[in-house]
Amino acid sequence: MRKLYDMNIHDLIRDLREPAKSKIVLLVADGLGGLPMQPGGLTELETANTPNLDTCARDGVTGLSIPVLPGITPGSGPGHLGLFGYDPLEYRIGRGILEALGINFQVGAKDVAIRGNFCTLGPDGKITDRRAGRPTNEKNKAAVEKLRTIKIPGVELFVEPVKEHRFVLVIRGEGLGDRVNDTDPQQVGVAPLKAEGEDEPSKRTADVVNKFLAEAVKVLADQGPISGATLRGFATYPKIATFADVYGLKAAAIAVYPMYKGLARLVGMDILDPGQTLEGQVKKLEEVWADHDFFFLHYKYTDSTGEDGNFPAKVQMIEKLDAVIPDIRKLKPDVFIVTGDHSTPSKLKSHSWHPVPTLLVSDVCRQDEVTQFSERACLRGGLGQFQAKHLMLLAMANAGRLGKYGA
Repeated sequence: MRKLYDMNIHDLIRDLREPAKSKIVLLVADGLGGLPMQPGGLTELETANTPNLDTCARDGVTGLSIPVLPGITPGSGPGHLGLFGYDPLEYRIGRGILEALGINFQVGAKDVAIRGNFCTLGPDGKITDRRAGRPTNEKNKAAVEKLRTIKIPGVELFVEPVKEHRFVLVIRGEGLGDRVNDTDPQQVGVAPLKAEGEDEPSKRTADVVNKFLAEAVKVLADQGPISGATLRGFATYPKIATFADVYGLKAAAIAVYPMYKGLARLVGMDILDPGQTLEGQVKKLEEVWADHDFFFLHYKYTDSTGEDGNFPAKVQMIEKLDAVIPDIRKLKPDVFIVTGDHSTPSKLKSHSWHPVPTLLVSDVCRQDEVTQFSERACLRGGLGQFQAKHLMLLAMANAGRLGKYGA
């Protein structure tokens, strides 16, 4: 066994992990946590009718997870890496890589991958809609074809459609860096930001990006609401240990949106195609139940409705999620976890720093007195408030997959 002062949390898991036939299901409702629209009111989760999640809360133990640190608002990448047991402060992975891997683009050593958003620009060049009205995938592909006509001397450009307003830009060339600011100002009524690099390789990337975005406005002139683009999450390919290496688990990802497939692919999970519906995801889970030890299910729509500021729609999406819980539990997972990667309150129309409701059900968990799955109820739960990066330790322990530390 390694000496403690040489050991990080992954080394500890490698030393303590034990083989078992147990199965773990991690169901991530993206942006699950919320806020009341008015002081003294109820959150989206508290408003929703969730009899099945409430039963899980009664059967298990609850708490609130902190994605990064108190007061820090996480992106989806850091939020999920924490849930997977990777310290998001140690593994700072740009969203561009995750989007590229999500669509199975082979990112090379000379590449910088960037997540793109189509947007709507007014006559004054200021953003009027950061998501260009959430265009159809067909309109997305048509706009991407326009972007593919752009050529910048000295580099290769690859533009790939993702979904709705999202696309991936990969810049390939010598001497490129990824320390470049996002050009998305994250608000309307202002112009996109100019890309600037922090070092010489990154300045080269920024120069390419600024030329690309200027040309994008020209080639998108006839695309209606899609009249411009912003770029986020500049990233080269990172070095990261796989799920199998750290946990000894054969893991599967059952996700609809490409970025979350990219996160799972980054840590070595098998990427399964469930189609486009929640019901399809649960059906795929049933189909592959015998083939894996760990299952990551991702549900997007609790986040997108929150970002749209649509409180009633987020309530409906939570209730839709609740309806499939019995189908998951009938498979009898040894550990069943429901949580989110971050909070996305409809009131804020964005991600937030608020801790995320979390529940864990197993035959050996220490049940608390919580009988409802909600923010206020989980505040009284037996897990307390804990950092999300420790959730996998709890999952492994409850699954009987961690041995004793020390004599």
